[in-house]
Amino acid sequence: MFDARRVRDDLEAARRTYGGRNWPDTFKDRLTDPLPGYRDVARILRQGGFGVKDLSDAPKIPVAQQDRLPDVHSGQTAVTWIGHATFAVQTGGLTILTDPVWSNKIPGVKARLTPPGVPLSGIGRIDAVVISHNHYDHLDAPTIRQLPRDTPMLVPAMLGAWFRRRDFTRVVELDWWESVRLGDVELEFVPSHHWSRRSLTDTCKTLWGGWVFTSGDTKVYFAGDTGYGRWFADIASHHPGIDLALLPVGAYEPNWFMKPVHMSPPEAVRACADLGARRMATMHWGTFVLSAEPLLDPARKAATAWAQAGRDRADLWDLAVGETRATGGSPPPR
Repeated sequence: MFDARRVRDDLEAARRTYGGRNWPDTFKDRLTDPLPGYRDVARILRQGGFGVKDLSDAPKIPVAQQDRLPDVHSGQTAVTWIGHATFAVQTGGLTILTDPVWSNKIPGVKARLTPPGVPLSGIGRIDAVVISHNHYDHLDAPTIRQLPRDTPMLVPAMLGAWFRRRDFTRVVELDWWESVRLGDVELEFVPSHHWSRRSLTDTCKTLWGGWVFTSGDTKVYFAGDTGYGRWFADIASHHPGIDLALLPVGAYEPNWFMKPVHMSPPEAVRACADLGARRMATMHWGTFVLSAEPLLDPARKAATAWAQAGRDRADLWDLAVGETRATGGSPPPR
């Protein structure tokens, strides 16, 4: 007699032990704070939902689209903001995509406010994709389906099966503080203050985190999605001398609900200091309507907090969608 529960349990066990690993069946013990409960969600809905209603400032979100990524000087590291949490990071001769989302629409929210800064066809060779966690605004199936199946996919623990089901052949699952080396670049998966869920039944079944890319003396930190907390100082102790931190500054209102898992702009500036990072690039705003703050407030409040902290304005990279900026001098040549 067919036993659906046994088949499900066997498949789950196979996923947990794939590649000789022995992953736990849940990562809830990694949560920094308890997740909001049904009463919290009901309160949000009574207040009108998660998204800001006034979209009149959308045309003011800065956009500087490019047809393709620029060339990068040898030894130079450049980042191009595609939108939301998607960057093309060019470092150590590699092009790394973070949380690639090129779709116009993702489940549960309005269509994107701004177009992708560079078309996917303009990225060229993709040497690696890194995923921070499995929320739909960070793991986009329609975008992933467009990528070559031999693209190296570096993903959190227990998320590998999602990619293997889609026939990707170079999938590596990592725990916090584990790393992979590709060419001259080391890519390390590091903790974040967040959570995971892709359906009603898989809360915290996969891990979440950020990434540090090290090429020679240059270090770039990609936070993924995170609240503020102690992990930034721990990351700094593991990775002193971070040159650039890609930090989320949006999706923080209402603060009583979002604070455990999303940073406000002042918290992002504080996190940059905790990381010991010289520069900060803003992200996670200006693309999808996820929360209640006015559309332009994340970038404006980040600039204000940066100035109040006495930081050099040139080290705050509040990029336009599609803009490229590089460490070590002038922008890369076209």
